[in-house]
Amino acid sequence: MPVDSLFLSAAAAELRSRLLGSRIDKIQQPEKDVLFLSMRGPGGPCRVLVSAGSGTARVHVTTGGRENPAEPPMFCMLLRKHLTGGRLTALEQPDMDRLYLMRFACLDELGVPSEKTLAVEMLGRASNLILIDGDGRIIDCLRRIDAEQSSKRQLLPGLYYALPPRPEKPDFFRLSAQKLDRLLAGADSSKPGDLWLVSAVAGLSPLLARELVCRSAGASDSPVSSLSGAALLESLAAIRGSFQPVLLKTGEKPSDLYCAPLLQYGSAMQQEAYPDYSSLLDAFYTERERLERQNQRSQALVKLVRTRRDRAARKLALRTEEQQATAKRDTWRQWGDLIKANLYRMTRGQRELEAEDFYAEAGGTVRIPLDPKLSPQQNAAHYYKLYAKAKNAEKVLAGQIREAEEEIQYLESVLEELNLAAGERDLAEIRRELTEQGYLRESGGKRKKQPVPQPMRFLSSEGALILVGRNNLQNDWLTLHQADKHSVWLHAQKTHGAHVVAVCSPEDGDTLREAALLAAWYSKGRDSANVPVDYTQVRYVRKPAGARPGMVIYTNYRTLYVTPERSEVEKLQRKG
Repeated sequence: MPVDSLFLSAAAAELRSRLLGSRIDKIQQPEKDVLFLSMRGPGGPCRVLVSAGSGTARVHVTTGGRENPAEPPMFCMLLRKHLTGGRLTALEQPDMDRLYLMRFACLDELGVPSEKTLAVEMLGRASNLILIDGDGRIIDCLRRIDAEQSSKRQLLPGLYYALPPRPEKPDFFRLSAQKLDRLLAGADSSKPGDLWLVSAVAGLSPLLARELVCRSAGASDSPVSSLSGAALLESLAAIRGSFQPVLLKTGEKPSDLYCAPLLQYGSAMQQEAYPDYSSLLDAFYTERERLERQNQRSQALVKLVRTRRDRAARKLALRTEEQQATAKRDTWRQWGDLIKANLYRMTRGQRELEAEDFYAEAGGTVRIPLDPKLSPQQNAAHYYKLYAKAKNAEKVLAGQIREAEEEIQYLESVLEELNLAAGERDLAEIRRELTEQGYLRESGGKRKKQPVPQPMRFLSSEGALILVGRNNLQNDWLTLHQADKHSVWLHAQKTHGAHVVAVCSPEDGDTLREAALLAAWYSKGRDSANVPVDYTQVRYVRKPAGARPGMVIYTNYRTLYVTPERSEVEKLQRKG
């Protein structure tokens, strides 16, 4: 996520206009690397989030909050002692680096005016928060760095604060067109321009390098030979002249953000403008944290379902092995018959009977093992008992094998549901389904009325409504309750996937093909070509008695072959 130096410079200008002159009323540290500064100034009260997390470092005004620990951390207590009541006098970004120096006018314990600085270093894994006194000495920092951890730069109380060392490369933001041209002249002309920029100069994130190449040469993958210093600097000036906070989205999921609209993605990503950087950062990280929490909950369900599936697979293997062992049951019955036919030749204590095998087509004799402790009659009874037991076991095992196969198939479908889940609502429905099937315990308390499942909605190019179930509960509701019996029902053939209902006739070619694309996309075969999709009218689809959620059988069907593509699905989604 490129909160790079250019993004930070644009956001800093906004923070200055909003926060300079504000005083700190309260400081909280709800998490190890997150601060909340409650400030009051000319623009009224606000809360400022300061983060030094790896991959989440940032500073912005926020409307959110988090639960505080029972005991504030030591670093929080230190900041309260030195910064509470302090007035923000400056917010600097030295050398266009990824850090802010927030300078406060404060009063010390004796009421003497003093300056304190909070350095917010947003350097990826090396992000840090450092409190500095008026003489430039470190009072303390969130993460102390001693000589064993770094020989180049130590961050310890009492040491003078020094800015992070600059890379031994020219700073892109200080280069002239002529100097850039000299660097370009010495580069491999066939190398991708964005990769060369990132390796040859300092200050550029990969995203900004691609954007500069795209704007100056027409494509983000253009080689070094197509670049010039003047064109690169003109592109940088154009970006600076069009500063606008934008959120980049893939479908409904936020994937990135930047300080200006980007040309490099074309129509592959949606770009949503925001009124200010604080609301952009607040929205992006709130949604990202929500998705991370959702992913954690999803992974817990995936682990549960996989465990139960693997258990069912082991059970199936064991029952199959036992079933194979019953294959000798007819032999045991025949041996019992042969023993009875030869009782007159047998005596107690025999270990083996060699008798004419009148069951074998080719004739001949067979050797039958005997228990010498049993009489001839008891040996025959023993084999008849083995036969009867194996015959009964075969019937029971056949049922158990069928149940295990159905359970594995069902759990595989749930795993595919989890893969397609787009939000907490989908996860809640899957959790409800697993609870109803006995895989999860029902939570205590009063049972809430369950909401009606809401399948996804799409519109075909002909304006017909297409509904897609994203999980088994939605599939059952859509197929068995919501759909009209004359609508077309579709499903990827012989694989796990969504039930799709198109409000059209089987002869509506374009709508039918687009519905088949959705059925293939929302199935296990989404990455395959020529996916077979069966279709029939809803009236020919039924659910067998006792079948698990999502399981149906259908007749009078035909098959379409389609290759699903994301771009076509997104077009239909936008229409719906």
